Amino acid sequence: MLGLMQDWPLTVDKILDHAHSWFPQREVVTRSLEGPITRTTYGAIWGRAKQVTNALRGIGIVLGDRVATLAWNTERHLEAWYGAMSMGAVLHTVNPRLFPEQIAWIINHAEDKVLFFDTTFAPIVEKIAPLLKTVTTYVALTDRFNLPTGAIPNVIAYEDFIAGQSQDAQWGAFEENTACGLCYTSGTTGDPKGVLYSHRSNLLHAMAANSADCFGAGANDVVLPVVPMFHANAWAIAFVAPMCGAKLVMPGARLDGASVYELLESEKVTFTAAVPTVWLMLLNYLRETNSKLTTLKRVAIGGSAVPEAVLRAFEQDYGVEVIHAWGMTEMSPIGTIGKMLPEHYAQDRETQIKTKLKQGRALFTVDMKIVDDEGREKPHDGKAFGRLMVKGPAVARAYFKNAGARNAKGECLEEDGFFDTGDVATLDEIGVMQITDRAKDVIKSGGEWISSIDIENIAVGAEGVANAAVIGVVHPKWDERPLLIIEPKPGAAPTKAQLLAFLEGKIAKWWMPDDVVTVEKIPLGATGKINKLALRETFKDYRLPSTQAAE
Repeated sequence: MLGLMQDWPLTVDKILDHAHSWFPQREVVTRSLEGPITRTTYGAIWGRAKQVTNALRGIGIVLGDRVATLAWNTERHLEAWYGAMSMGAVLHTVNPRLFPEQIAWIINHAEDKVLFFDTTFAPIVEKIAPLLKTVTTYVALTDRFNLPTGAIPNVIAYEDFIAGQSQDAQWGAFEENTACGLCYTSGTTGDPKGVLYSHRSNLLHAMAANSADCFGAGANDVVLPVVPMFHANAWAIAFVAPMCGAKLVMPGARLDGASVYELLESEKVTFTAAVPTVWLMLLNYLRETNSKLTTLKRVAIGGSAVPEAVLRAFEQDYGVEVIHAWGMTEMSPIGTIGKMLPEHYAQDRETQIKTKLKQGRALFTVDMKIVDDEGREKPHDGKAFGRLMVKGPAVARAYFKNAGARNAKGECLEEDGFFDTGDVATLDEIGVMQITDRAKDVIKSGGEWISSIDIENIAVGAEGVANAAVIGVVHPKWDERPLLIIEPKPGAAPTKAQLLAFLEGKIAKWWMPDDVVTVEKIPLGATGKINKLALRETFKDYRLPSTQAAE
């Protein structure tokens, strides 16, 4: 027997339709690439997104065609986003921080037909255009007066592209499992893999991401997504904000501490989200200028583990709640959220801090377990380490074009239907998860595992340290031992003795790094995470002092 409810496919066009119907005057503010702060509304964005749809149909784009964007968080990007998705095209957000050759490979693999791009990325587009096999139209997200003058074929200004188009366009009317968005993994090993989101998965994930125990945004909030729209749906915020009617503040290309602070204060932002490196810049600016945060209530931090110093600064110095989130591109991306339970509020503050530094509890729609190398489930006692496995309606079943297939059906799943995240984690008795390392980054010393992440998060709180990384270095007796790599703050010169003394008592003695080295800059990957692959290559021939003494 089936239920007797109306058939209402879960497609993302309904999100902007809802914002247009019920929040038409709610502002969307953008720091434009041309310089000025611009202001529009959900109602106006809805109309211009309809024009995008008609313009795309006018050049032959149909259901299932891929439409690429190489763009910052702006209102024009949002219009192109909904204009493409709502007509059934697949919006492919491309990460501009990848190497040009990688970008070209990804666009060719996706078989994109149109490329929307911000003018700051015109040099990249000019370089890769001769390599692109399927792109026929290039749309610069600007007006004709700021149109790039380089050698980009078939380029048109966005304002001219949509000019004269009707705001009457058919949206939806397709099955909810229709492909909606495409985002490629960063591809640190092998070629990047495409994660193909459906309308249903995006809408369900956005609703879960905005639950009270996650972002919890509403019509009274002002939301600043510093996390880019090319990072897995901007952590669903590009869906969440219009869904709930929150005022949306788009930062454009300027993500430095001063620029972010200006928007936080001038637009009275209450909720924001970004990776830790952005918040380190903001906190440094706040300290240098003796500034305060007068309206900000919540900050979501993900992409990599939250350093304790960042969490304490936001909560203790500025009165802002830190929401520690974890996920991955293959999870749309949010998997867990670090909101505390009643049991945690009964604990002392220092114990609460330790809990908040963990990655948190699974969202509704996410199932989770940890297993050993043979697939046997490990206990949820907060101590046992295991490979973290996930499943759910917003978790990838397969990669685009069956890349990375693990079975005859082309899926990337284990036999029981779970997806192996590649992370090593613990789960405690009440479901709080803690990532202890990437499976490929865990340091195996004397048959035991050492968490590089734990050491890094503590070391970054030492005086004079701007960033910290830990990698395993070959050791003849212990297999591997940890090497601590430090990027000092400008003008600072923390010593090995000072850093080891800072770690003393905060980690197990056998976890203590065997050596400390200083570098000018710790390399970051395309998503802002520490590039361990590059560090391992740099230090592949490094010999620890203890091994040198034995020679």
